[in-house]
Amino acid sequence: MQIPHIPVLLNEVLASFADTTKGYFVDCTLGYAGHSTKMLETYPHLKHIGIDRDEEALTFSQNRLSPYKERSTLYKGTFAMVLPTLQEKPIVGVLADFGVSSLQLDKQERGFSFASEKLDMRMDSNASLTAYEVVNTYAQDKLEYIFNLYGEIREYKKLAQTVVKIRSKEPIKSAKALSQIAKEVLPSGGKIHPATLMFQAIRIEVNNELGEIEGLLDAIEATHYKDEIISLITFHSLEDRLVKNRFKKWAADCICDSHAIRCTCGRNHALGKILTRKPIVATQEELKMNPRSRSAKLRSFRFDNDSK
Repeated sequence: MQIPHIPVLLNEVLASFADTTKGYFVDCTLGYAGHSTKMLETYPHLKHIGIDRDEEALTFSQNRLSPYKERSTLYKGTFAMVLPTLQEKPIVGVLADFGVSSLQLDKQERGFSFASEKLDMRMDSNASLTAYEVVNTYAQDKLEYIFNLYGEIREYKKLAQTVVKIRSKEPIKSAKALSQIAKEVLPSGGKIHPATLMFQAIRIEVNNELGEIEGLLDAIEATHYKDEIISLITFHSLEDRLVKNRFKKWAADCICDSHAIRCTCGRNHALGKILTRKPIVATQEELKMNPRSRSAKLRSFRFDNDSK
């Protein structure tokens, strides 16, 4: 079987779950089961739950995980929706890799690639909203909003204005045409393609990626178990900020208002502790083998008590 995706920070992910006790490990972003396969191989005391909204990925992974079928269960859906509904207990580990898989990026028909003749970007091919609709139907001010907030693009107004001007003549039908607009409007230079942040912004909008991460964090907070380990891999500052801030909240002893003169809460509200003082990033060896790991950051947290 040809493996279409190289899992990022694989050794670091495995190490983060080294202290798990017997129970269920949930891979919230199953993808092509790179992390899950190695976790099942390395930790025979764990049972596995895989979640993904991509039907193609689930089909591939079911086949790949067949040697572990007695220990593995797969669910289709978004992790924010599926995780709170799981009946399997106890959950002792949760992993999420928020990056787009290499296969999604490389398959021209998925419309994620700069060279694609399609303009899609849906992680779930059955979802209603596509990149084509965002690019061709969103008002200019809404495009400005997503380019600014999700892409952190300095020239967001000029970019949105140009998109609206070009589509007024004829629809923008391909990712290739869209990337050409970015090349003409945005400054080039450096290691990343000029369209990278624009595509990131549209992809986040199409797939509600930040909302899904917030939903996942909410679900974990509401349903966690004692000694459960959470390891989350982010790929840009917006994702990393959400994870970092939520981990800080979970680790805070004091929940008093920041303007309070003195603490009155008892300083005993920490849910657990942060295991990674700084985010873990790819080694030079991994960067040489898999350049797409250059933006990956891994943060881990361990709960000390059960959710109320």
